[in-house]
Order: sequence, then C-alpha cells, then structure tokens
Amino acid sequence: MISCSLQRMEDKIKTFSRFGDTGKGGITRLSLSPEALAARAEFQKRMEAIGATVVTDDMANMYATVPGTENLPAILAGSHLDSVKQGGNYDGVLGVLTAMEAVETIVKENIPHKHPITVMVWTNEEGARFEPAMMSSGVICNKFGKEAMLASEAKDIPGYTFAQALEESGFLGSKENRMSADKYVALVELHIEQGPVLEQEGVEIGVVEGVCGMVNYEFAFVGQADHAGTTPMKYRKDALYAAAKTIQYLHDELDELDSKLVYTTGKISAHPNIHTIIPDEVKFTLDARHQNPEVIKQVVEIIKKIPSEVEKCKASYEEAWSRKTVDFSSELVKYVEKSAAEFGYSSKRMYSGAGHDAQYVVDMIPSTMIFVPSVDGHSHCELEYTSVEDCLKGANVMMQTILHIDKQ
Repeated sequence: MISCSLQRMEDKIKTFSRFGDTGKGGITRLSLSPEALAARAEFQKRMEAIGATVVTDDMANMYATVPGTENLPAILAGSHLDSVKQGGNYDGVLGVLTAMEAVETIVKENIPHKHPITVMVWTNEEGARFEPAMMSSGVICNKFGKEAMLASEAKDIPGYTFAQALEESGFLGSKENRMSADKYVALVELHIEQGPVLEQEGVEIGVVEGVCGMVNYEFAFVGQADHAGTTPMKYRKDALYAAAKTIQYLHDELDELDSKLVYTTGKISAHPNIHTIIPDEVKFTLDARHQNPEVIKQVVEIIKKIPSEVEKCKASYEEAWSRKTVDFSSELVKYVEKSAAEFGYSSKRMYSGAGHDAQYVVDMIPSTMIFVPSVDGHSHCELEYTSVEDCLKGANVMMQTILHIDKQ
C-alpha cells in the first residue's frame, strides 16, 4: 500500500511549530493573531504548491481544494491552526497537517479519485482569544448567531472585536464559499486524543464514534460571615464547609456510576476570602461527561438530591449549560476502522470527551474523527507530544478513509 511520507510529515510539524513558538516546546497562536496569520499563509502556500485552489468564507474559514475526475461534491478534511495560550504543537494543527499530507500523497502518487478533496482550516476553534470555542463552525452550522460572534471581544486587546480581526486578517472571504451540504459529501477530522487511553493500552488509532454529552452545574452556599477566632464551632454557618461536604457527597455518589463517567470541580470561589473570617458565600462548578444520555440523567438525579440546607447553610444549584451526545456517521466510522486494519494498525472505538468542530458539522454532512495517541495524555500545554511515527499512521488512516469515501 502507498504510504504518506514520514519526512514530509516531520517537516510539516517542525515548520508549523515555529509560528508562535514559546521557546519551551509549545506555541501561543491565538486566533487571527500575527502568528496565526503566518501559519495560514504557510498553509495557503503549501496547498497551492500541490495544485489546490484556496478560498475563504465570511468567517475566514479556509478551503484548499484539489480537483477530482468527476463533478461531484468534495470530501472535506482538516481542523484548526489556532491554539490556547502556551499550548502544544499538535492540538488542532495536526488535523490540518495530516490532511495536507494525505492530499499531497494522493496528488504526488497520482492516486485516482472521483471527488474533489478539500483541506480545511476552521477559524477560532479554541475560543482562547475570542469566545466561544468552535465559533466559526458554530456559525456555519447554525449553532451561533453571526452578529453576536462578530461582537466578541479579544481577551488580549480590550475593545478589539472579532469583526475587526476578520477585516484586518486578509482572509475574509465570501459567504458563498461556506461549507454546505450540497458542496461536501463528508468530513474527516484527525486529532490527538488529549488523554492517556491509547498510549496506556498500546493502541495506535482511536476510531471516534462521537462526542460525549455533558452537563455543567454551578452550586452556591450561603452562610454567615463571623470572626474566625471568637465564634464557637457549634454556632457557625460556614459556607465553605457546606460546599466541601457537598463536593464529597458528589464524588461518593458519582463514583458509583459508570467507570467511563468523568467529572470535575474546576472552579471555586469563597467570599470574603480572608483568613480571619468564616466564609459566608461559596460557589463551585461541576462538569460531568459521558457518552450515554442515561448516565448523564443519573448525574442530574444525584445533584437534585442535594438538600436546600447543608450544615446550616442555604444550598442551591443551577445548570450553567449542557450538550447532548453527538454520534458520528456509522458508515464513516467503519471506514476509519477498516483503513487502520488495512495498514495493520491496532485500533479502538472510543468517544471524545472534548469538543471538536466535527460535532457541529455532523448535523450538516456525515462526519467522523480519527485519534492518535498523546504521550502521557498531555494536551493544552507545552508538554503536548505525539511521535512523528504516530502522526504518520494518522495521516495514512486519513488518506485511506478519504479514498474509501471517494468510492461510495
């Protein structure tokens, strides 16, 4: 079987790691920043060099297309080039680089294909500079209103909006160039796993069946602020103690559910946050994720059992936001699995706990994802790493999956 090039794959990774290099093994490449624009220019140069036509849409999403032998809808592959602050060289960008390498191999090896193939770069996936995450795919797929997104302000420049960044980027294109169901037949997105499972289990390819559903709740506890040295323990209404008891309750109960459930208390605040005063108001969040909606429902039932008073403090909770489990195209999932097997790679079906552009796109066109291992499970940090050999395996599975779709 024809394989993608290890040397070219390594060159792509090294080249793009220069755009926003932190000098500590990672990158800061915020959306539409000078570093991100330089990466986009490199992407355009390389894709045009292999004969692709590059256009952008009204959200600055980039589409680099090589023609097929027939006038058919295109096959879409890609991800994003923006990063979080002090992020790694693989999250998002590897989905673009493997798609580039897969298409370059198809072109240079003259592998026949009926459909045009488009490598795509989504704008502002991370939401690290302009909130929310997955902004442009959300607009294209009717999850967000465009005007509200254009008004989003940059975290690094007060008052600077996403609309201004678009205008100044040089990549603002026409709404007519947007991805749509009539122009594209399928999407394949590759990503690092961002977790330890594939590496720990010695599996080379993650066959992603979908994206886990989740709920995010905020809890509030109101007690009484009093002096830390003069108030006897039995008279206290300590909101932090009430919150701690509730967190322990949640852990004890949630641990009894399915082993695939993950949950996190990632944010907590205590008022007045002074060491000599008993806290009178404490808030914390709970983020819970699972692929089975019934398990998520059980999580909510556990939350609803929290009484209105805990340790003499008023207790309340409310849902901050949620998302339903997203299932990818079963046919495309099988193509990924088949492609891995054809190259002799081990694979494992799994769900993504993190969000990706593909979860929005699947509502418009059939979509699927490919995972490659993350060393020690690190992601969104400068320690993020995937070996070039594993990146190449991902590119090969990407290429073969595209070719299977082409034969539909």
